Amino acid sequence: MVQVSLIELGQVGDYEIRLLKVFKTVVECGGFSAAETVLNISRSTISVHMANLEHRLKLKLCSRGRSGFSLTEEGAIIYESVRRLFSQLEDFRSTVNALHVQLSGELKLVASDTISLDERCCFPQVLGEFCHQAPDVFLQFETAPMSDIERMILNGEADVGFIPYHRKLDGLIYHSLYEETCYLYCSDRHPLFNETDEDAIRQGLVNARSVQAGIQSNPDVAIQMVGLQKSATAYYYETRATMILSGAYVGFLPEHYAARSVDEGKLRKLLPLERCYKLGIAAITHQFGRLNKPRDFFMRLLQNQIVR
Repeated sequence: MVQVSLIELGQVGDYEIRLLKVFKTVVECGGFSAAETVLNISRSTISVHMANLEHRLKLKLCSRGRSGFSLTEEGAIIYESVRRLFSQLEDFRSTVNALHVQLSGELKLVASDTISLDERCCFPQVLGEFCHQAPDVFLQFETAPMSDIERMILNGEADVGFIPYHRKLDGLIYHSLYEETCYLYCSDRHPLFNETDEDAIRQGLVNARSVQAGIQSNPDVAIQMVGLQKSATAYYYETRATMILSGAYVGFLPEHYAARSVDEGKLRKLLPLERCYKLGIAAITHQFGRLNKPRDFFMRLLQNQIVR
């Protein structure tokens, strides 16, 4: 295969870019004839452009004959490079345009379970200030399971996610917000609710049915599940709390979520000094995402509010 040095090629200017656009279109259309309509120029003009490009590159890029249009080995390599080049040019153009426009477009937020209702996230204050300063941004705010949120951020389907911090995935940036304490609870319908002897509670938990989140947890959470009989799963706190309140199950809940039921005498912590774990709450964004002014502005407002 013929090698072309930068010295032989020289500067790549506007004319070379136009020739590369013609070449890219011809390849993607599958030949000169099909590219006529897309480029709005004649086959003879396309042929001249292709010949000029091959002359400048000192490479034969394609073959035409009875068998039809086909790329040479060098032509296939040049096509892949051209495709990447124009993709990078489009990214550059989008970045520059974004720097010169007002905050507009869309911002999609997605949170796990009850995080959006937790006063420690300061969402009412942050959203109020965001909407005041960026009135042209269309907001979407959804709830989804934790694994779906990670996937949505990585795939670009959402801009900011809020999840319990349980693992670190490549490609995500984790912005710590606050820490949650989860305890083991039973309801006033459960046999252990009125038990005061801790040894009896420990023994009772051996045979107690427990409802668990049903997802892969971090090591601290996994340790707390040892010795508990997994009899049901419920990912969302609302459904898990309902199952605990039935009296048929014990289960872990965040302290702030269970506080009201505890105050009403419907729930009780079991062995709180032993059966508890910490769970960090984080906002996640894509590490390699494109410039996104609404997302970045929202994150600045959020972080400023959290540190107050």
